[in-house]
Amino acid sequence: MDWIFDESDPLMETVIGSFILFLVIIGITRIVGLRSFAKFTVFDFSFTIAVGSIIASTLTSSTSIVHGTVAIASLLFLTFIFSILQKKSPALSAVISNKPLMLMKGNKILENNLKHARIERSQLIAKLREANVSQLDQVLAVVLESTGDISVIHTAKEMREHEIDHVLLEEVRETP
Repeated sequence: MDWIFDESDPLMETVIGSFILFLVIIGITRIVGLRSFAKFTVFDFSFTIAVGSIIASTLTSSTSIVHGTVAIASLLFLTFIFSILQKKSPALSAVISNKPLMLMKGNKILENNLKHARIERSQLIAKLREANVSQLDQVLAVVLESTGDISVIHTAKEMREHEIDHVLLEEVRETP
């Protein structure tokens, strides 16, 4: 039965460690900024996964709270530095970030872009349904964002003649 409960489990240390790590993450995030947990780029996403892994290993293994705290603080600091460098260097930004990719332009599905992005047509259709699109004529654009999210820009049937403001598609690639 020790797979359910083992008397040697450090339960109180886990509770105290959770509380300390919780306070550390809140404190460091207040210093570095909320962007730390945003999912704008690949490194933002990687950071979020890494922090979760550090927290898990700190709370469930022999890694000390200080060691876990230093690791989390280091990652937050790196994220902060990369976000500054990314603004200053378009070349670094191009290496770190994928540009968004158009998956549909109007009611036309861009099959080559779907293939390039390894997205199935059925997955695209599911995203259209999630966005409450009832007719393909309602779609103005569908974009695979640099975060991996899919954005659906559409309009009501009565407003089909509306165009998309060019600012919304400034960075979007139409070809892979």
